[in-house]
Amino acid sequence: MKHELLHILAGNSFAMGDTQGDMEIDPYAPIGLWSFDTRFVSRWVLTVGGERLHALSRDELASFETRFVLVPGTASHYVDADVSVIRHRSINDSFNERITVLNHSAEPAEFTVRMEIGSDFADTAEISRPVPRRTAITADPARRQLRLCYQRERFVREAVVTSTEPVEVDQHGMTFRIRVAPNGEWHTDLHVAMIIHGAGGQDLRASLTAHRRQVRRDMREDLARWFDHAPQLVAEREFLESAYTQALTDLAALRYMPLSYRERVPVGGLPWAMALYGRDAMITCLQTLPFTPELTPPTLRLLALLQGGQLDDYHDEEPGKILAELRYGEAAAFGEQPTAVYYGAVDTTPLFVVLLDEYERWTGDAQLVRQLRHPARMALDWIDEYGDLCGDGYLRYQPRNTVNGVANQTWRNSPEAVVDRHGRQPAFPRATSELQGYAYDAKLRGARLAREFWDNPTYADRLEADAARLRERFNRDFWLPDRGYYAFALTPDGEPVDALTSSLGHLLFTGIVEPERADALAAHLSGPDLFSGWGVRTYAAGQRPYNPVGAHLGAVWPPDNALIAAGLRRYGHHAEAARIAAGMFAVMETLGGSVPEVIAGYSRDVTKYPVQLPAAGRPQSWASGGLLMLLATMLGLRPCDGNLAVDPTIPEGYGQIELLDVPGRWGRADAYGRERPADRRRPHRRVGPEPDQQPGAGVW
Repeated sequence: MKHELLHILAGNSFAMGDTQGDMEIDPYAPIGLWSFDTRFVSRWVLTVGGERLHALSRDELASFETRFVLVPGTASHYVDADVSVIRHRSINDSFNERITVLNHSAEPAEFTVRMEIGSDFADTAEISRPVPRRTAITADPARRQLRLCYQRERFVREAVVTSTEPVEVDQHGMTFRIRVAPNGEWHTDLHVAMIIHGAGGQDLRASLTAHRRQVRRDMREDLARWFDHAPQLVAEREFLESAYTQALTDLAALRYMPLSYRERVPVGGLPWAMALYGRDAMITCLQTLPFTPELTPPTLRLLALLQGGQLDDYHDEEPGKILAELRYGEAAAFGEQPTAVYYGAVDTTPLFVVLLDEYERWTGDAQLVRQLRHPARMALDWIDEYGDLCGDGYLRYQPRNTVNGVANQTWRNSPEAVVDRHGRQPAFPRATSELQGYAYDAKLRGARLAREFWDNPTYADRLEADAARLRERFNRDFWLPDRGYYAFALTPDGEPVDALTSSLGHLLFTGIVEPERADALAAHLSGPDLFSGWGVRTYAAGQRPYNPVGAHLGAVWPPDNALIAAGLRRYGHHAEAARIAAGMFAVMETLGGSVPEVIAGYSRDVTKYPVQLPAAGRPQSWASGGLLMLLATMLGLRPCDGNLAVDPTIPEGYGQIELLDVPGRWGRADAYGRERPADRRRPHRRVGPEPDQQPGAGVW
């Protein structure tokens, strides 16, 4: 049985261990103290009198701070323990653990407190099989310090552990021989500085004094400001308020400052994606515009700085392409993995333009649109110059790096994710359906930006004409009339890949769907093959490759469902959108805590409980953002003529929902919505987007 793992995190630094607070290498989980893709501590085990400790309780104070209350030995005799131990730990750019030993007897007591310490300096890319490294270890009792250092050419990482109390230091840890007065206490701080050597060997991490100041004041104040700037949610279903608070907390925790960049951007999430992922970051920003729009400008500016500028097969780089992943580990630094700056994603580039336009619609920040004119133009040019690999006008992908690059360069990026209903994989280059929707949306949005902000109506006309041709072509070539849905993809010779997938919702989201076909798509998305009762499956049941625990072959993803619900509302299918939102809300209410990135696709009436997948991350930025997007979709929030439009469709049983002080170009505005009795619900609109909600005119 897998042991429960606990974590604290701040940005891309995190510590993960067991319920006692100990950290020991596990080939199946990234246990230890991590920052910038390197494990700085792989062994951190506390004993008292030679005995391991047993947890009585824990107090998760904040995402970056927790406390364990422990006693020596096992649960069988802790009731009469005359000593207890408190481990209070916190993290920012460094790590601190205050150890407090409490003597509960009426006599003085002597204890030997030992912390076993070690580091393998593993890279995130090698958790299952860490490469043996020669670590230089320096024990310095005079300075109460244990220094562990790994160096490979100019790649240098150090963990420096210091104690605030006198201590015996050896190559494997620290030993305290202490005497505690009757009913007294003893404590020490163990501080771990995670040192990344930059130019001139500079230490880029924090001291204990700086750590305390930041955790106790700066990080708490920053979190308070984060909540002050976000809207306030008031809901009759109380769990929605707690889920909303947790999602905002997770989004705050998952912001980090990349090296050589002075603003914070979202990481993907714990534990495997504690780095910048272009797709995850942009979708998170798109989801959270009505709540935390301040995430978007630094994300767009960083992605513009890292935009592809040359042809590089190993990194899948092309001029104008927006990156997929940014890593700082050893494998990336020495080119053993292409992830130092990796461009193996094809959806990131049109999404850059989509996000830039949508951000301006919400905030009125024309200055950023003008600042990013050149990167946006490069992204739009890339769609036609490098994305159209077959010359047929469709956006396709084929990895340049065929050795260790990503094969499927969409959000469905597992190797087996793109198959037809019989399990056959199409040849490269692949044109998946949602990519055409993203390209269409990007062209229309780019046309608006060109006409209104870049003073280039000729370019705007060209983009609009390109978008119209793409829409016509797509609705001709991808539509499967005998099945009543769009093909999952097209092969290089134009043959449809006939699988039924959740991509239909992305097509509605982008507006590329012909209005008269929206009914059929809504029926599929809310029908039993795709809709599990918890949410829409990535891949419909009844097809040969379907697997309810397959990440992209039948599992249910909250960020996927958030886009689907928004797409359904865009085409007037309010009841179906509410049903999907209610399923997702039920997942969050049942599981509690952070929104899971993915759950199994089992039917709800079979499992009665949402089944989490072992590899699923929590917290994840675009999963937390998905909850916020679902709330905004149910309230029908969208910018309209400089004001906030509200058109609620609240799921049955959710009563009233209020979102107060929604930020935007209007300043602050309130949104209210209440569920309607079934017999008074509005009829479905079956004629496509509303007049002011034409394709490319913003999302619900």
